[in-house]
Amino acid sequence: MDKNTHPVLLFDGVCHFCDSAVQFVLKMDKKEEFLFAPLQSEHGQQLLKEAGLPLDYCDSLVLAENGRYYAKSDGVLRIAKRLPGMWKLLYAYKIIPRPLRDAVYDIVAKNRYKWFGQKESCRIPLPHERKRFLN
Repeated sequence: MDKNTHPVLLFDGVCHFCDSAVQFVLKMDKKEEFLFAPLQSEHGQQLLKEAGLPLDYCDSLVLAENGRYYAKSDGVLRIAKRLPGMWKLLYAYKIIPRPLRDAVYDIVAKNRYKWFGQKESCRIPLPHERKRFLN
């Protein structure tokens, strides 16, 4: 699997909520389109650099897709658009102005450690998942 041909979901590797989101995408992505990398990993750092984001950026997931980078609600909606079934319908929220969508995203992001907890380190992928994680 190649990060140049598959979308890469960058996530906060020490956030329980973010890990749950990754587990959800792994489960739903039956075509195995998505690759994953913690923001804190070598690949995550490289993609943040390419996106022009600070290397300590962890306020949002980032979706790297076809040389473009999507953060916050834009990233979530683009992920939903690629998932099977009814999840695609979430992309309709794109009609809501980005500042409003991102304001809700920011509230969750700001409180995610308090509400969902934080881990000491990234979860080690299971053997059958390893090919989908860049680090």
